[in-house]
Amino acid sequence: MTLKAPEQKSGHLVIPGERLGVIEEFIPDSGTYVKDGVIYSKIVGHSLLDLQNRRVSVYPSITSAVVPKVGTVVIGQIGNAQSDNVLVKIFRVGKKQVSGTFGGILHVSDVSDRYVESMGDVCKPGDIIRAKVISEKNQIFHLSTNDKNLGVLYGFCSRDGTLLIQDHYDLKCSKCGNVERRKMAPDYGKESLYRGKISES
Repeated sequence: MTLKAPEQKSGHLVIPGERLGVIEEFIPDSGTYVKDGVIYSKIVGHSLLDLQNRRVSVYPSITSAVVPKVGTVVIGQIGNAQSDNVLVKIFRVGKKQVSGTFGGILHVSDVSDRYVESMGDVCKPGDIIRAKVISEKNQIFHLSTNDKNLGVLYGFCSRDGTLLIQDHYDLKCSKCGNVERRKMAPDYGKESLYRGKISES
């Protein structure tokens, strides 16, 4: 059986989640993912069907397109937080801005090689963190800060949102004097971020 859908033609502009084919017919390659036997595009780009080798891939439509991958170090902002995990909005991979919006999840078990009781001791919503991608199961980027170079780069006071200043092993709010604890990166407060991600609101 051969599919005659337009997805079978090379050169089409595709968007994330767009169907490209099925695993019975093609081997998924770069820029794709598989769900329930169907191959979809992971990025915005142009589809490429290698009929000889039965491979399907998607090439970024812009050469600077950046997508998180397993093993890459990413920078993101903490969103929703629970006691055992937090959501992270990834906006940078290495030194490059990502193309699109990618979500990650940091679980309490991947924070440190020491026991951590609650994510509240590690980071809080609004914080900017550096983490490593350890898995992309089910199209969710699972992150880890279990490395001496990873952790919170900028923390914000949970009372008034002021940027926290490092004070030895703690972080202190210059406005209200509140002292908070984080899993800090060694270069806390020194990472240069693009697009004005840091704002004392």
